[in-house]
Amino acid sequence: MDTDVIVVGSGHNGLVTAAYLAKWGYRVTVLERRDTIGGAVCTEEMFGGYQMDVGGSAHFLIHHTPIVQDLELAKYGLEYIPLDPFMTAPFPDGSDLRFYVDLDRTVDSIARLNEHDAEAYRAFIKRWQPLNDAVFDLFLKPPTGRSIASTFAFRKLHDSRRDRTDMLRQLFQSYGRLINDTFEDDRVRAALAWWGAQSGPPPTDAASAEFIGWHSLIHRTGPARPLGGSGMLTQALAAYIRDHGGEVLPNQEVDEILVERGRATGVRTVHGDVYTGRRVVSNAHVWVTFLNLLRNWVPADVRSRIERIHVGNGFGMVVRAAVDRLPEYTLSDTSADEMHKGIQLICPTPQYLNDAYADYLRGEPAKDPAIVAMTFSRVDPSLAPPGKHTLFLWGQYYPYRLRDGGDWDAIAEREARKLFSVMDRFAPGTSDQLIDMYIQTPKVIAEKHSMPNANVMHVEMVIDQMFMFRPLPEMSNYATPLPGLYMANAGQHPGGGIFGAPGYNCAHEVRRSLRRRMR
Repeated sequence: MDTDVIVVGSGHNGLVTAAYLAKWGYRVTVLERRDTIGGAVCTEEMFGGYQMDVGGSAHFLIHHTPIVQDLELAKYGLEYIPLDPFMTAPFPDGSDLRFYVDLDRTVDSIARLNEHDAEAYRAFIKRWQPLNDAVFDLFLKPPTGRSIASTFAFRKLHDSRRDRTDMLRQLFQSYGRLINDTFEDDRVRAALAWWGAQSGPPPTDAASAEFIGWHSLIHRTGPARPLGGSGMLTQALAAYIRDHGGEVLPNQEVDEILVERGRATGVRTVHGDVYTGRRVVSNAHVWVTFLNLLRNWVPADVRSRIERIHVGNGFGMVVRAAVDRLPEYTLSDTSADEMHKGIQLICPTPQYLNDAYADYLRGEPAKDPAIVAMTFSRVDPSLAPPGKHTLFLWGQYYPYRLRDGGDWDAIAEREARKLFSVMDRFAPGTSDQLIDMYIQTPKVIAEKHSMPNANVMHVEMVIDQMFMFRPLPEMSNYATPLPGLYMANAGQHPGGGIFGAPGYNCAHEVRRSLRRRMR
């Protein structure tokens, strides 16, 4: 055989799987269709010296895994810059919120707006941290009924039966309702609701409280940003794999996963090259894997179940801009420069977010989109030429399928300018600083990353598609109905984001299967 394990796609989850298998002594070959490595965690140079992320930018989740330390990625060029405050939220009245890794500093920031909410926030963080310690432990193993029951054993986490019952009730709430029940000030509510919405589901979805509950762990392990761009993570992973005898090959688009005697045995590229292996791991989307790459194998019952996976309709777009200066928010506080150290949440009220989602449900781009502004050149000057900056604007909500068959190419410029006009209301003159921009509409996201419907989470993060249901019960342990084929992507447990947990878990399952075969 050519190799032990073939990995289809060089997204960060696939590279994590390959890196661990290479660490354990297996021969791995990663095949990437594009000329750049990294999938949706990739940084490209644009506009003459600007380092632009073309996918995920904010590294919040991977720091809650052992991946960076296990693989000693610092030796391969990965250097993380802490982000603190990790989030800020400016408001039209000149007030703002600042979320620091230090809980006391965050509470003090909230107290400037509302004393009740400051203490409510402290209590919220302390209440949810023990549960999320257990949840994140669950995220680093395949989900089973037993492991989930053990995780949610509230007797271990709370003192009284009443407290356990109340916590269980909150878990079944929407995160919007949980926020509204906990806090009084609409500014606090808006910032937290917009942060929760980054996982995809709207604030009204039932049993979504954990999308804001996990926020409690950031005060234990804060986010950090790779020096040189988000893609430095995947570059380090690729370097690790090569250093341990593996291959990471760009411009090798897989056309078909090969099946012999009912097993996945290798792949054929669009150039006609054939790679064979003892296992095949697909980092590609579940629909791409089964409906495209396995087009000559999928049985009717498997196809039917795969087609019914709720991928969803995407929910965002992003503008990657080169600018002369960063947004200058209109604030009553004098330390405005601190606003740029993390991400900025542009969402003045909960109703503002609900209105944007209502536009999305009509199949229309949000009239007033909520925005996450990312100003990473503030903490990493290497991203831009001297005296210049990068500004990324992620906006919600933007449906992949526009009403009445609308054309994203025709409205891309208009929608990008709309994002800047919203920024101008919070930071006057932002649009005047624009040098150039790369617009990633839902259509561009889908095409560049081979991501159906432009859903950056691959599969909707709703309760019936989480844990042992993600993406289907029979695939929740990373194996698939086709023997020899495994999945390592955001569509697997525990889900999307720059996490690496699906790849980490998949690597362990592949290793177990290879050991069984050897015995």
